[in-house]
Amino acid sequence: MYQSGRGVPQSDEEALKWYNKAAEQGYVAAQNNVGFMYQNGRGVHRSDEEALKWYRKAAEQGHSAAQNNFGFMYQNGRGVPQSDEEALKWYRKAAKQGHAEAQKNIEKMTKEG
Repeated sequence: MYQSGRGVPQSDEEALKWYNKAAEQGYVAAQNNVGFMYQNGRGVHRSDEEALKWYRKAAEQGHSAAQNNFGFMYQNGRGVPQSDEEALKWYRKAAKQGHAEAQKNIEKMTKEG
């Protein structure tokens, strides 16, 4: 709600506050959202390390968007040493769950590689 401003004034800071509360309670979609906020500096100073921490938590629990985001971080060396192998590993996990963006990322990487 707060991130998009639906029904309330838009506020990245308020969105992050609520995402954090849910993420700390183990809600995987919120963990992915916290990672996104840190990766993009929305409501907080940008931090690839914090983004990775939250993406990892959600990705290891099988959240396909987080797996795709985690793969992106490896593909681009954001907060971790760049690794196409690790990127593909996480993209494949997401793609197996039908994540369309991950499928496109695999296709792009295999054409370029």
